[in-house]
Amino acid sequence: MMSPSEISEHTVTVGGHTTFYRAAGPQDGPLVILCHGWPEQSLSWRHQLPVLGGLGFRAIAPDMRGYGGSSAPTTHDAYALEHIVGDMLNLLTVFERPSAIWVGHDWGSAVVWSIASHHPEKVQGVASLNVPYFTIEQGFDNVVDLVDRNVYPEDQFPVGQWDYMKYYEENFDRATEVMNSDPYNLVKALFRKGSPNGLGQPAVTASIRAAGGWFGGAASPPNLPRDEDVVSEDDVFDYAAGLERNGFFGPNSWYMNHEANEAYAATAVNDYILDMPALFLAGRYDQTCEATQSELAHPMHAHCRNLTVFTIDSGHWMAQEQPHLVNAALTGWIAEQLPETWPIEADAPADDAIDDAIDDAIDDAIDDEA
Repeated sequence: MMSPSEISEHTVTVGGHTTFYRAAGPQDGPLVILCHGWPEQSLSWRHQLPVLGGLGFRAIAPDMRGYGGSSAPTTHDAYALEHIVGDMLNLLTVFERPSAIWVGHDWGSAVVWSIASHHPEKVQGVASLNVPYFTIEQGFDNVVDLVDRNVYPEDQFPVGQWDYMKYYEENFDRATEVMNSDPYNLVKALFRKGSPNGLGQPAVTASIRAAGGWFGGAASPPNLPRDEDVVSEDDVFDYAAGLERNGFFGPNSWYMNHEANEAYAATAVNDYILDMPALFLAGRYDQTCEATQSELAHPMHAHCRNLTVFTIDSGHWMAQEQPHLVNAALTGWIAEQLPETWPIEADAPADDAIDDAIDDAIDDAIDDEA
């Protein structure tokens, strides 16, 4: 018999789309679905699944469309958010639940925010790491309007830190070729912890086109030392194997649908207002998705009626760089804002270890900016 904290692997096909997912926790536990971003896979939630499962939740982390063991269509338009939201709603039917707690990171945040804004009846609560609501899921122009021009003067950085997204549109084949050439080195180069030295400085992503492409226009990613604070050697191999399976056409195609995503966003219900409990975890040292000093998170506050915000001393890969703090913030938020979802078999909203982690995180490491 499996331990609740043990991770299992599954594959299902619904509506013509195949989804590979990792899972932990009892089959009948309250459902939490965690959606990863670029260029990750379900592996990116490896630190959260055992904790949620051990607490009695049924925690599910799918490989999103184009990644790992999931379907990888061969046209750009197949990666518009509307289709990916459909994948997730179809996945929800597999578990025969009317709704779930949805958690996202990076592009996965755009997915869960879109589910919340278009299908609120499917959402008990929604949480996002690094990417605030009412940003990239609304289309490219929306995030450019929120660029911090003190850091990114318009004459030097017309689209701010989002320059890399324009590079995909203008040089998709080249970007994909470079990434396909060596996924192993790419993972090592990208998956790095944040640093306070980057505060107030332009992100590398703001100069991708001026540099001639990713990695300074090189034909392949550099061979950098692995950042052991974010990924182990096994993690790098696992990421690389999944990325080699389908290549980068699918992952990069997520960036090719801004107009379609903007049109889809316009069909949201309730005037874009989210009434359900929402959690945002901002990365203090995330230069690209900088949401603590700029106006990037401002629209979220105007569109969420029950919002909790924590700032964590982390870069972009928060769930992997600061897993204990993310677990503490996420479980603490569920316990406080969604007590009715807590597993019935649990004696309290959290066991002693999680209680201590929540207290330590809130008291010592997380500034509540709500």
